Amino acid sequence: MAKKRPVIALTGATGYVGGLLVQPLCEMASEVRCITRDASRLSSDLPPNATAVQADVGESNSIEAALTGCDIAFYLVHSLGEGDDFSRAEAEAAETFAAAAKSAGVRRIIYLGALAQGDSSEVSPHIASRHRAGEILESSGVPVTEFRASVVIGAGSMPFEAIRALVERLPVMVTPRWVRMPVQPISARDLVSYLVAAAAETGDQSHVYEIGGGDVTTYAELMRAYARHRGLRRFMIPVPVITPRLSSLWLRLVTPAHYRIGRNIVDSTSHSSVVADHSAEQSFGIKPLKFEAAIEQALTDENQGLQFLDIGETSGSDTFRTRLGTKFVERRRIEVSCDEETAFNTISRVGGQNGWFWGDWLWRVRGFMDRIAGGPGLRKNSTAYPPKPGNILDFWTVERFGDNRLTLHADMRLPGDAWLALRVRTINGKTCIEQTAAFDPKGILGIAYWFALYPLHSLVFRGMLRGAKRAAENSATELTKAA
Repeated sequence: MAKKRPVIALTGATGYVGGLLVQPLCEMASEVRCITRDASRLSSDLPPNATAVQADVGESNSIEAALTGCDIAFYLVHSLGEGDDFSRAEAEAAETFAAAAKSAGVRRIIYLGALAQGDSSEVSPHIASRHRAGEILESSGVPVTEFRASVVIGAGSMPFEAIRALVERLPVMVTPRWVRMPVQPISARDLVSYLVAAAAETGDQSHVYEIGGGDVTTYAELMRAYARHRGLRRFMIPVPVITPRLSSLWLRLVTPAHYRIGRNIVDSTSHSSVVADHSAEQSFGIKPLKFEAAIEQALTDENQGLQFLDIGETSGSDTFRTRLGTKFVERRRIEVSCDEETAFNTISRVGGQNGWFWGDWLWRVRGFMDRIAGGPGLRKNSTAYPPKPGNILDFWTVERFGDNRLTLHADMRLPGDAWLALRVRTINGKTCIEQTAAFDPKGILGIAYWFALYPLHSLVFRGMLRGAKRAAENSATELTKAA
């Protein structure tokens, strides 16, 4: 008889690790309840056996109702961004969740904590709070599998994003002593593998596992490795006198979006984050990646399927702007009075002899400047229709074509990578053309380029979108007359 598939509760479903877990957990469970305080933040395209459940881990009635009928509960919440009294908030939330899990009949709790070695009397408030939460969960009587993880390497992980922000923005860095403390970073994929494997554990024993990557390094070497993979030259000047507190204030100036959580992470770097107990590798049979491979994988995964071009699709605004990792992403949308097929046939003939719907002379000037700078300029060997991935289109290369999408990657000389995506879809019964521009700057020069040329790019792309609307509607009119 086939083994019964479990019902899994996933707290922190809107967080970084929770988001990575949804799909793999759905593949092993009969149902995954994605628990969040705001269900509207969860993607509308959850897998069929995943449901968004609105509940608060700190509110006993709502979380117990959400956990009732669940076999396994993932506890992935933390309170690092909740203010200076995060330790108390974290302990109270763990107590409420533990009692609710016991009352609801949960068979196992899987908890993600933090890894640090050193004298327990000198442990940072952040590490102490994470360890205390694990102890509270275990005191409930429900078996707990606790993973104490080192730095997570993955696009979206706060430590990784802080490292990325520093390296991208600072050609020269004054590095204090803490950046030379040993760490054993783990790739996001390996972390997910451990967490998913724990869901298959049986028995009534609790376990604490230390997990990290395939080698030991330092924050300084992580920054150098990231710079190498991005093709950036960075200079580090080591100094012994900058304290973690001063470093966290420096982080606030350079990476304000990551400051509150980054401050607590920096305060924890007086301890080494290295695996001392290797029982996790033996128990789960996972051979983790080394940090260089983990960085490469993180950067590759980030561009996988060009998903960054689809962010914010549910936004109701005609203009959407965001920053995703290092990438600037901007989308514009306009309604057109024709069907999807006519609109897409029109926009997919962009470039070459057909032009760019608006300001063709500006595109020619840009092509001339690119050729002067050693780039390809406006190449004229790309007028075939329909375009196919790999085809050349002026100073672009076609990356995808089909399903009412045309995506181009820039070949021109730039201080970064650029994409231009055109898409047609129906929204609220209206045919719309969407135009998404994305730019991934390399270092401070790339960031300066984006902001310096932003007014011109906005002018060109707005004009291009309005021109595409006119061209599509004219095509529809001509088709009607011909009929």
